[in-house]
Amino acid sequence: MKFSMIFEAQLVDPTPERERQVIHDCVEQAVYAEEMGFDRIWAVEHHSLTQYAHMSASEIFLTWVAARTKKIRIGHGVVTMPFGYQHPVRVAERAAMLDVLSGGRVDIGAGRGATKQEMRMYGVNPEDTYPQMEEALRIFSAAWREEQFEWHGSLDIGPGAILPRPVQDPHPPLFMACSKHDTLKLAAELGIGALVMGFAGADDVRAMRKVYDEAIATRGTDRLVSTEVNDHFSALCPTIVLDDAAAALRIGTRGQRFFAESIAHWYGNAPAPTGYSDDEGAEDHVAAMTRGREELVAKLHDANIPARPVDTGTYNAEHAYGDAATAIDYVEQLRQIGVDEVMCLIQMGTVPQEACMETIRQWGEKVIPHFRALETSS
Repeated sequence: MKFSMIFEAQLVDPTPERERQVIHDCVEQAVYAEEMGFDRIWAVEHHSLTQYAHMSASEIFLTWVAARTKKIRIGHGVVTMPFGYQHPVRVAERAAMLDVLSGGRVDIGAGRGATKQEMRMYGVNPEDTYPQMEEALRIFSAAWREEQFEWHGSLDIGPGAILPRPVQDPHPPLFMACSKHDTLKLAAELGIGALVMGFAGADDVRAMRKVYDEAIATRGTDRLVSTEVNDHFSALCPTIVLDDAAAALRIGTRGQRFFAESIAHWYGNAPAPTGYSDDEGAEDHVAAMTRGREELVAKLHDANIPARPVDTGTYNAEHAYGDAATAIDYVEQLRQIGVDEVMCLIQMGTVPQEACMETIRQWGEKVIPHFRALETSS
């Protein structure tokens, strides 16, 4: 089982000074992750989502991290693929350049960039997001495999060479962000790894793993985007780990509450999130998230829409918040499910840098070694 971290560059108070500090804090965390034995870091790509994600140019962030590290893998989790955001050839060129400079450490995830805010900023049509994402995956996987490349579909490209060539032959591993059963099935049919993004917890991860495996078992070869198939299943693991388990639970649930309210704001037109006083305890944050879930369920019920885990998962607080033993217990559930990679979400808007760094240390010294030892003994 692999261990990774994902970065949104979230912040409560989006002043330019605070924004700069958070981005540098993320770099510090990523570099420390290599020292502590993590296998990979992922960086999102979002645009104009104030507070929720200030990671708009992840290719620059990842290059900065790659220059300061030696072996940790560098993942786009994900690149927004619809053509209005960026041309597929530019994605291929940038990723190959980073693969060369990092010594073959790049992974590429695909996403739709499907908030109304982002699509408005780039003039993207919602109806185009799925077909253009799939076509972009096909374009740049083909571009990397062929010395002289041309493409005739929604875009007419080439003929010409895509330079430089990546170190990984024929191309870096491909992934896709998956939060719903339909996107998991699509990832499996396309032959690419699944980045399961969601807070719904171990039971939902188990159901998602089953959907992915069943789709892999029944797929043909007609929809595969590449000759290289990647059936890798990575699951999000929100976590804060400290010696003081109660403090970790309070800090973690506060961070998740901010995250949940940010998602509700940008994806569901709810009010913008706020910061929370240190006087509030974990029970306050859990209670607030419970109320948020109940309000959402009621709204969906009124609209005659079933409440799915993908809709309500951000309000679930049962994660790896506590001491190292708590994290080990939660990760053991994911191991039993058959998760290939535990993707730690540590950097959330209200979580202080010292708690992030201590969490990384605890994982590196206590949690990851526990599971490495299991692999060695089996």
